Amino acid sequence: MGNVNLPTPVAVAGGALCLLAGYLVGAIAGPDTASRTTADVKSYKSSSGELCLSGDAISDQPGAEDGQLCGVWRRSSGDRVPHEGDRFRFVSVVSSSGDNSATYIYGSVVEK
Repeated sequence: MGNVNLPTPVAVAGGALCLLAGYLVGAIAGPDTASRTTADVKSYKSSSGELCLSGDAISDQPGAEDGQLCGVWRRSSGDRVPHEGDRFRFVSVVSSSGDNSATYIYGSVVEK
């Protein structure tokens, strides 16, 4: 059996097609990405890290009850501490293990 050598442009084009096909399969069959939502800060307890948010977009969030979403705020260093009435852009995640579940809120105060 002999060796087959492809011209460089054909090999590059083949590689590009493989990358494009992989991207398309990942975009179509891959997981949905979380969308960031904006709400109003209802309260924040710095001792426990509990953040409560309210607003029109809250009712669609997992873990929301009675028009309010409360959970532990996970933040980056240097993020501004939220105060009641601030606008807050976030993504929420509900984590469940056994009988326990917890809501984590990732986000930051939106600059006015």
